[in-house]
Amino acid sequence: MKVLVTGGTGYIGSHTCVSLLNSGSDVVIADNLSNSRLEVLNRIEKITGKKPVFYKTDLRDKTELYKIFEKENIDSVIHFAALKTIPDSIAHPLEYYENNVAGTMNICHAMKEYNVKKIVLSSSAAVYGLTDNNPIKETAPLFPYNPYGRTKMIQEYIVSDFAKSEKAGAVILRYFNPIGAHESGLIGEDPMGTPSNLMPYISQVASGRLEKLFVFGNDYNTPDGTGVRDYIHVCDLAEGHIKALEKLDIIKDKVLTVNLGSGHGYSVLEIIKSFEKASGIKINYEIAPRREGDVGTCFADITLAQKEIGWKAKRNIEKMCLDEWTWQKLNPKGYEY
Repeated sequence: MKVLVTGGTGYIGSHTCVSLLNSGSDVVIADNLSNSRLEVLNRIEKITGKKPVFYKTDLRDKTELYKIFEKENIDSVIHFAALKTIPDSIAHPLEYYENNVAGTMNICHAMKEYNVKKIVLSSSAAVYGLTDNNPIKETAPLFPYNPYGRTKMIQEYIVSDFAKSEKAGAVILRYFNPIGAHESGLIGEDPMGTPSNLMPYISQVASGRLEKLFVFGNDYNTPDGTGVRDYIHVCDLAEGHIKALEKLDIIKDKVLTVNLGSGHGYSVLEIIKSFEKASGIKINYEIAPRREGDVGTCFADITLAQKEIGWKAKRNIEKMCLDEWTWQKLNPKGYEY
């Protein structure tokens, strides 16, 4: 099976490429490298012994995208490529709509043109918006509260409508909070600029790249007052995509939407303490006021993922923190030497 992975040099994409290659699939990556690095390809090869075919391609360029389909005889698509930072989406909404929505439309156009009938879409729990009705089921109303979340919701509609009209199969995966890294320490999350997510921020404080972590709010209705989120090891998440592809061989022309999370909430302070234990380093943090738009608790109902694709997260929070620290220790400046 030859799988086109858009955004395959990114954080989740690279880990999924490793899982695909280890499962025997051929992998073709299309990525414009706007938020990732070419070095990732070498790291994937070191882990798997195989190097994916790579095209530096922007999905908004339909002509170049079609060339990939023309040349590679693609069997299925895993579509990660998207801008993904919430504050940035608020500052630059048009860029997010143009990139995320137009790119998804072009992928579907190419699939239609070249008769590709299987797609797995990378979506997000951001589509649920500011709900605290936990655990969150896939049937929960969609009320995204920022441009990033709205582009993810629109992507879901595009892929779903395309699949139904073309009698294709689609699995839409709504991620909660991926953290951690491959246990080899060769690939991991390497955000450009100051991290916007908790775990890379913690690890950069631990390594000395950042001075301190700001914990936004300690007066939520949670056991320790800090926000509770559903964190999932990125390798568990990657393995979920393999299960989704296998499901597409069964459902064929149906659309399935499932949450991928651990089904358990961890507070910010629990994450800090787990990371301190894994690294042996005290994390310098300061309590700051709540951020507008944050909810106290958010975690997934994972029943459907277990039932429909036979997937469940296996790695615990200790493993997530240990692998994150291994990555950070071996790559103190990320993929830059």
